[in-house]
Amino acid sequence: MSSSEHPLAGRVALVTGASRGVGKGIALALGAAGATVYVTGRTDRTHAATVSLAGTIDETAAEVSALGGVGIAVRCDHRDDAQTEAVFARIQAEQGRLDVLANSAWAGYEGLHDGYDLPPRPFWERRLDYWDDNLSGVRAAYVASALAARIMVPQGRGLIACVSNRVEPSGNVAYGVAKRATDLLAAEAAVDLRPHGVSVVSLYPGLVKTEGVMKHAAYFDLTNAETPQFTGRAVVALATDPDALRWSGQALAVADLAEALGFTDVDGRIPRMG
Repeated sequence: MSSSEHPLAGRVALVTGASRGVGKGIALALGAAGATVYVTGRTDRTHAATVSLAGTIDETAAEVSALGGVGIAVRCDHRDDAQTEAVFARIQAEQGRLDVLANSAWAGYEGLHDGYDLPPRPFWERRLDYWDDNLSGVRAAYVASALAARIMVPQGRGLIACVSNRVEPSGNVAYGVAKRATDLLAAEAAVDLRPHGVSVVSLYPGLVKTEGVMKHAAYFDLTNAETPQFTGRAVVALATDPDALRWSGQALAVADLAEALGFTDVDGRIPRMG
């Protein structure tokens, strides 16, 4: 095993919301780079999914290990601070370090996957707790980032990546506010963490072939779609960039990072954002 084949060997990562989707893709890419990857989510072999989509944290962890990393599944509902704190306490106790945090946990899409938030409608006609589902992901990212910083700051290094989306005003108030808040979270946290060598970024995938998107594939043009691992490769590239602080505080399109840092999707292409 060479350092070029596994550039993150000996590094420790946490990916939240990694049962499926972009979170799983990030975990797999980190595993392929040789990292020890803790993967969290609510779905495991003994707890059924909250949405009608395949995927468990146990399956993700097994795939991480098969790719050359060490996958460790930890069930966690990131809306519960005590559960989140327990995850970080376990990482500190077992590893004594944390090099990468990828904030991917999100509840705002669940009503789309199972149909109860369809068809799209004006915000005043939506269920009121649609706001809570979307904004819960921002709070989860804030809490996880704060707990990660408590480990990373004494190390003098680390990377926090928040999965976001480039949104234009579209009438989806809760989603738009949540994604802009995610970007602002990264920008503000970067100010505090830069003097300590910790980078914080917000990442914009394009159209991703997640389980949810593929469930409704007939409604999408997948010609330029990307795999979940493409965002994961962006995280790996940032984690191995010796000048990673140059990106800190920014919202970055994964495709743009691919051009700048020289990585591709698993099929060798660089998909372009629409």
